[in-house]
Amino acid sequence: MKIAVAQLRPIKGNTYSNIVKHQQLIHLAISHKADAIFFPELSITSYEPKLALALASHLEDKQFDVFQEISDHNNITIGIGMPEVVSNGVKISMFIFQSNRPRKAYSKQHLHSDEYSYFIKGEEQVTITVNGEKIVPAICYESLLLSHFESGVELGAEIYVASVAKSQIGINKATTHYSAMAKKFSMPVLLSNCLGFCDNFESVGQSAIWRNDGVLAGQLNSTDEGILIFDTKTEEVLIQIL
Repeated sequence: MKIAVAQLRPIKGNTYSNIVKHQQLIHLAISHKADAIFFPELSITSYEPKLALALASHLEDKQFDVFQEISDHNNITIGIGMPEVVSNGVKISMFIFQSNRPRKAYSKQHLHSDEYSYFIKGEEQVTITVNGEKIVPAICYESLLLSHFESGVELGAEIYVASVAKSQIGINKATTHYSAMAKKFSMPVLLSNCLGFCDNFESVGQSAIWRNDGVLAGQLNSTDEGILIFDTKTEEVLIQIL
């Protein structure tokens, strides 16, 4: 399987422009025969907790039909970040599109303390199967918890994907942790981070992939939008700048 993680600079609250940028990155991944692509935390709106309620939508919103159509026509799995409105609040979710399958959402189960004023937590871990390989998604803070990795392994995870919005301090901590977790569980770990100012910090990219021995296989820089594509068979990484 070829699995990609994207790095982009979302425009605060501009879902239309961000959807267009997502499409560009998805088609870049398709051009290199990727089977799946995953985007950073709240990538469609940018990570903006104070705007989340106003921007929140639901899985079947027609503005996301384009992702289902791309998935259906190109047999690619797509995971995008979006605040999801539910009956009792707003969740930090990843909307997942797979070819000719019902859409599904994974919602962040472990919130950072400063997120409780804006979001409610998800209650169930979702797994994603692509070409017979099981992927476990994680959203930012929870990916720093050993327990989240352990629960993923219990569900049969073979690949771990962390969708985040992190500053340089956050990335420094996360990269050390992801390397250790990849080695501990003998499982590739993929990181998708965004670029640019969001909420009250600067997100610094540096999206990366670690092999199952904890060794860094490839990493984007802190300025360019683009994708990393990991071949799970050869363990090779292809870097493509948009």
